[in-house]
Amino acid sequence: MYGINRTTTGAKLLILAAQFCYLVVSGYWLTNAVQPSLLTWTMAGCLAIIFLRLNAMMFVWLPRGIGWSEALGNSLAFALYYLGFPWLLIHGSGFVLWSYLLGLFFFVGGSALNTTAELLRKPFKNDPRNAGKLYRGGLFKYAIHINYLGDVLWVLGCALVTGNPYALLVPLLLLALFVFSYIPTADRYLAQKYGTAFTDYQRETKELIPFIW
Repeated sequence: MYGINRTTTGAKLLILAAQFCYLVVSGYWLTNAVQPSLLTWTMAGCLAIIFLRLNAMMFVWLPRGIGWSEALGNSLAFALYYLGFPWLLIHGSGFVLWSYLLGLFFFVGGSALNTTAELLRKPFKNDPRNAGKLYRGGLFKYAIHINYLGDVLWVLGCALVTGNPYALLVPLLLLALFVFSYIPTADRYLAQKYGTAFTDYQRETKELIPFIW
């Protein structure tokens, strides 16, 4: 996941192809199932935004090398979003106003948080003068992995829109994955790369949730 600087177009195209396949299947499910049209169009809109954001990050805004193992893992993980949420929506409780509105709030807020954090960091990363320097600005001054927090929030938003209580297992699983796998792995890599600059950052800044942890 970290330290791959070479171009890995093939691995990225695998992820893109998997997403197209998932969208075709989820589109078929949503158009042939019986549920309120508002939920159908909302879920379709959420999936479209997810697709645009993920691929803009991968190909345009923050392109980086992706290994084949990560590409395969991401392709399988994305099935939870592109297939899991439409399926859970179809088999959910129908339209639940409070869950729907709260879901939209978390989806928009989480998407904005993740994208804004990454785009604010982009000019710093693109400046050759900052090579080898640790970025602590923008939204990352509030939490080391605040972009991951954005991911958890928009996934929670999708889960709430479905109106299916079982959908809440997806953001819980993602949160556990971040806390017990991604964050420790990232911290070890950053500590090795930046040394005392990162240990100072880690001591002075929360890991995931500003002011809490």
